[in-house]
Amino acid sequence: MSEKDTAKVYTTDDAGIPVPSDEHSLTVGPDGPILLNDAYLIEKMAAFNRERVPERQPHAKGGGAFGVFEVTEDVSAYTCADVFQPGRRTEMLARFSTVAGERGSPDTWRDPRGFALKFYTRHGNFDLVGNNTPIFFVRDPMKFQDFIRSQKRRADNNLRDHDMQWDFWTLSPESAHQVTWLMGDRGIPRSWRHMNGYSSHTYLWVNADGAKFWVKYHFKTDQGIEFFTQDEGDQMASMDTDYHTRDLWEHIDAGEFPSWTLSMQIMPFEEAKTYRFNPFDLTKVWPHGDYPLHPVGRMTLNRNPADYHTEIEQAAFEPSNAVPGTGPSPDKMLLGRWFSYPDAHRYRIGANYKELPVNAPRSPRHSYTKDGHMRYHNAGDPVYVPNSKGGPHADPALAGPQAVWHTDGEMVRQAYTRRRDDDDWGQAGTMVREVLDDAARDRLVNNIVGHLLNGVTEPVLVRAFDYWRNVDKDLGDRVESGVRAKQGEKDPKAEQQANPARSSAQRKA
Repeated sequence: MSEKDTAKVYTTDDAGIPVPSDEHSLTVGPDGPILLNDAYLIEKMAAFNRERVPERQPHAKGGGAFGVFEVTEDVSAYTCADVFQPGRRTEMLARFSTVAGERGSPDTWRDPRGFALKFYTRHGNFDLVGNNTPIFFVRDPMKFQDFIRSQKRRADNNLRDHDMQWDFWTLSPESAHQVTWLMGDRGIPRSWRHMNGYSSHTYLWVNADGAKFWVKYHFKTDQGIEFFTQDEGDQMASMDTDYHTRDLWEHIDAGEFPSWTLSMQIMPFEEAKTYRFNPFDLTKVWPHGDYPLHPVGRMTLNRNPADYHTEIEQAAFEPSNAVPGTGPSPDKMLLGRWFSYPDAHRYRIGANYKELPVNAPRSPRHSYTKDGHMRYHNAGDPVYVPNSKGGPHADPALAGPQAVWHTDGEMVRQAYTRRRDDDDWGQAGTMVREVLDDAARDRLVNNIVGHLLNGVTEPVLVRAFDYWRNVDKDLGDRVESGVRAKQGEKDPKAEQQANPARSSAQRKA
């Protein structure tokens, strides 16, 4: 092959070998059977069959972009984490998503939105897995799998089912705060650019002197909060199922870079012991009057992915990527995710998912993890530690002060110990009465009524009315009145024509 030929861009197989044809399989004569030794055809077919990694269990539908996080304030008194030191600039990746829908589902369904972040820091990758809500549906990881299944599809007919959702929610009163958020205006963001992101969980920060603080992360959108009404979201779902994905891509592509300001709620370590409710309960927020926001810096997304699959679909976020100066809290859901997220990546992407460029740290790696499928980065000899052969050894000083806490007691299976203001309904009720205005309350009622009218059975409906009365009596009464009024408007003849088999069964009964 001449130098002139090598200058051309030509098709190769995955080994880099030039292929003989882009269009024609190897056959016995032009009309004969295809030959098994057409290695390039076999490679193309086999690769296509394996082109999709399993989609994420929750958060399957999403998109993201790369950017930078810049520290604008001094919070070094609270954490020694390098990523949060004054003036630090860190490259990062963000992925936004829905929770319940599959990869092909519409972006504008009513659903919480994932808000996952990866910071490529000088001391390794730092990940935050958050949502666009500051709370969640459950507080114990034992219930997480059941919650997700209740939002997915039934086993018998493979259909999503509102009756299944409300059955779970009304039997799980701790869900009330999050369901109130979900059924309100922020249940359908106008775009990913117009929603906040929250760590939701409580985390631990530790400063250079070893002083510890409990913290919550708040990424407030600089574009302002905007949302779709239910009708607008439904219309967009039929017009453009990828609306949020398209919106983010097109604005970044046009040079209109979205940004979010990070602020922290910071609780002195000892105050958690006597705070009026459990500060590690994922179903509750810390009132800002008790713990105001401390500004930290700004996140700006300024680069679209070059390849969606390798840079977004295979991006793996895990809260256990906690750099020195940060750590977990006694939040049971967070501790469950500490294990479950990396375990999910090992199954979905492969044992060596951190070898992929999007997941690999930008800082030096000196790991003793070895071999397995798709590994290409081994530390070499020696392959064990401790050793006297020049291999790396742990240096506690480099890891910084330990972000840990102490606890004792019997091994038990029970809820958090109740405190003075611990209950499942109070914060949801405060939100309804004191945060929402009249128009927002009206939309909340209409959204709940519409959702309940979509296949929820009578026993679950009755529980749902009580559920909302526990949040706020007037709200529950309005929800029941709205549902019963809509049920009364149904035309029995139209119902019979739409579902003759069901009407026949009712007559026989």
